[in-house]
Amino acid sequence: MIGWIILGLVVVAAIYAVSIYNGLVKTRQMVAEGWSGIDVQLKRRTDLIPNLMETVKGYMSHERETLEAVTNARAAATSAANGTPEQRAAAEGQLSSALGRLIATAEAYPDLKANTTFLEFQAALQTVEDEIQMARRYYNGAVRNLNVMVESVPSNFIAGPFGFTKAEYFELDNPAERAVPTVKFN
Repeated sequence: MIGWIILGLVVVAAIYAVSIYNGLVKTRQMVAEGWSGIDVQLKRRTDLIPNLMETVKGYMSHERETLEAVTNARAAATSAANGTPEQRAAAEGQLSSALGRLIATAEAYPDLKANTTFLEFQAALQTVEDEIQMARRYYNGAVRNLNVMVESVPSNFIAGPFGFTKAEYFELDNPAERAVPTVKFN
């Protein structure tokens, strides 16, 4: 009788361990899926930039420094594509800043602001930025769930021996991007 009880407890413990393991695998796959979503959106943004630059060059030819900053930041973001989330976030943050400066500088050129091609690229870029933000939220949520499972009892007893580790968040490095904008009314 006691043998059956012990066997039953061992079976329940094994089923519970398998359930925890499967939960860790599922969560790790969600992190990979989230990273893939970010990667796709960042690639879309990187692909938009050359066409945007061609449109802008004709109007902003003497804004060479701003144009070079975008080109260099795009090159850095492209080369960081296979890096860690932290490296990728840093490179993409620089690209976002450079693009922001480009769009802000474009405000000084009425002909450029009226150019339909520029407006289309600007709208497409905004759409991609929104998609990046959504993908980043999904990824960071999946990372949070994985990290909680890796660190919590009892799943940490399964995570450690099977090589599950914490994942890195995809965070903004630029404190200015975290700041709340100031709104002034005249």
